[in-house]
Amino acid sequence: MLTLRYIPYSKIEHLSSEERINHLLKIIEEESIILLEGRLKKQEEGELIKETMLRISDKFKGIELSVIFPERKYDNLFHKVKKSVINFLLGDRMGMTIIGPATIVKEIKKDPDKIQLFTEELSAELPKKKKKGKR
Repeated sequence: MLTLRYIPYSKIEHLSSEERINHLLKIIEEESIILLEGRLKKQEEGELIKETMLRISDKFKGIELSVIFPERKYDNLFHKVKKSVINFLLGDRMGMTIIGPATIVKEIKKDPDKIQLFTEELSAELPKKKKKGKR
């Protein structure tokens, strides 16, 4: 079964960088895909990848990570100033980060209009129900 876990930024903002990374990796190791409000700092992204590489095993193959940040290239001066003020006040809450185990998430494609998350087909079949009827 494919599990998506939404994590609001308020749930991780009080954690240290190391605690954030360990919290996210624990969820990913449970084979869940994380939809994180906001984004990690660049240093935290690097540490997440580094820690992931240390944990790779036969069961844990790594992660796929993508950050979606709303950006309009043709903003006027007012919108640019407004976005700067919001970013200053809210910090890393703008945008969204998707992180998933590499055994499930094969690729994340972004373009201005959509996100495509390609997953591996789940090999485990659901238990078949016994048919009722005449014998």
